[in-house]
Amino acid sequence: MRKFILFLFLPLLAGGMFTAANAQQQAENQQKWTIENCVATLDPAKGQPTKAGYQFWFADKDFTGDGRTLKMSVVAPRKATHAPHQHAEDEFFFVVEGTAKFYLNGDSITAKPYTTFYAPPHSLHGIANAGDTEMKYLVVKKYNLNP
Repeated sequence: MRKFILFLFLPLLAGGMFTAANAQQQAENQQKWTIENCVATLDPAKGQPTKAGYQFWFADKDFTGDGRTLKMSVVAPRKATHAPHQHAEDEFFFVVEGTAKFYLNGDSITAKPYTTFYAPPHSLHGIANAGDTEMKYLVVKKYNLNP
């Protein structure tokens, strides 16, 4: 009977040790968070150029340690950063300024600011500037750090 009870509680004990290790890791991570490194303001001079404008990473895939990201893409009129494409991660897009044309699996829709688009994993998707002014949109994505 004791062996049976131990067998039942062994996963809980292992889980407890895992939780303690996670708590220690979280405490170490929290020690590095400061007001200075937890606030990011858009600075075009620090943006990365693209063929259609630039992108600014508010939080890159290494920021939180788990692949979560937030970036602003800025696209010139009638341009796109890249052609529709696919990848394993899903993405959310939020149009901040301009007119966006969103492509998803052969369909498209044009929308104004304060519109969101969702691209499910492995979908053929893209976003382009369909207007005559600069377009800005946010991208929320979680990269798989262990492919």
